[in-house]
Amino acid sequence: MDARNYYEHSVGTFTNSIQPNTKSFREFPEWVDQELKPMMNEKTKKIAMFCTGGIRCEKASSYLLKEGFEEVLQLQGGIQKYLQEVKPEESLWQGECFVFDDRVSLQHGLIEGDFDMCHACRMPIDENDKVSEHFIEGVSCPNCYNLHSEERKERFVERQKQIELAKQREKENLAI
Repeated sequence: MDARNYYEHSVGTFTNSIQPNTKSFREFPEWVDQELKPMMNEKTKKIAMFCTGGIRCEKASSYLLKEGFEEVLQLQGGIQKYLQEVKPEESLWQGECFVFDDRVSLQHGLIEGDFDMCHACRMPIDENDKVSEHFIEGVSCPNCYNLHSEERKERFVERQKQIELAKQREKENLAI
């Protein structure tokens, strides 16, 4: 079971894993009650789970044990350790691993991945998202183009202009 949120497992996950499709971890208990428990029967009270680095799995496994799951296994060190140690040709991992820093995603060997982040909604975006009519750098992407008010989008446009100016000044300073 993937203990991460939908936008994280949309970037990559293990083959045949169960996806909670939660927007935030706060939704996990409700998903367990409504979706996971009905999937399980008395003979299947064992579950294996994984998350990015292991912290969310600790919280999720505590909840599952409290809810009557008899054996809850975790991928020690999380996906990041798996991607660091397992060779791509031996791996069951599909895609990249979303991370909560400027790298956005990681590949096997912990090499920086191909995803970027929309600075309006903080969701991972790929090259297909960037060619969408809904993508405006720093302002919107296919995930959020219809979520922000015009006033907020104007602020995003101004912020992006300031970012571009700062980048230009940095290049000029490096050329001196």
